[in-house]
Amino acid sequence: MILTCPACSTRYQADEAKFPPDGRQVRCAKCGHVWHQAGLAPAQPAAEPAPAIAAPAPDEADPAAPDLIARARAQLAGATNATPTPAKPRRPLLSLLAVVAGWAGLIAVVLLIGLSAVRYRQEITMIWPQSASVYSRLGIEVNTHGIDFIHVDYHRESEDGQVVLAVTGQIVNNGARELPVPQSVRIGLSDVNKHELFHWNFTPGAQSLKPGQSIAFTTRLSSPPPGARHLEMRFAPPGK
Repeated sequence: MILTCPACSTRYQADEAKFPPDGRQVRCAKCGHVWHQAGLAPAQPAAEPAPAIAAPAPDEADPAAPDLIARARAQLAGATNATPTPAKPRRPLLSLLAVVAGWAGLIAVVLLIGLSAVRYRQEITMIWPQSASVYSRLGIEVNTHGIDFIHVDYHRESEDGQVVLAVTGQIVNNGARELPVPQSVRIGLSDVNKHELFHWNFTPGAQSLKPGQSIAFTTRLSSPPPGARHLEMRFAPPGK
């Protein structure tokens, strides 16, 4: 600090630490004048700043924080730039399985009905004769009588110097109940072009047959047409 003598105006450089706030007596070295020199006023303490929340040290910070912040920023940028697309409704898995099971069940029922219709076609046509035309369109042979021919065979033989055509076989009941046997069986002979050359009828030897029962038959024709190559057998009304 600078001291100035009030008497001779001599100036001195003094250490301010030696002067208390209430001052002290000093004497001029030049003129010997003594005066009371006040000390410097104490400096006002500066206001303490408000405590700040210290940021965590690098080694104490959450290691996942930078990654989470970067991910959040990327998601925000993607949400801002992306064009929103309407969400597609998803059918529940149980609903889809129910639909598949329903279709599978329906297919199984249809197949079962079809197999039953073929297996029991004789019984069906006997109860509902009109169904025979449906089976015919499908290429399935069916006998509306429930009575059929099996093991049919024919051959030529000589008897008293004449050619005789002998036809043998069996008549069987393919139905599930006892059925009457038609009393007229028609046999037709045709040439290579399926043109009928001759026919005749015979009567079976039974009036009715039980389920699965069969009877044998034999019928003979003397002097059959020489050009006969095919034989056809069917039930027919008497005399036809």
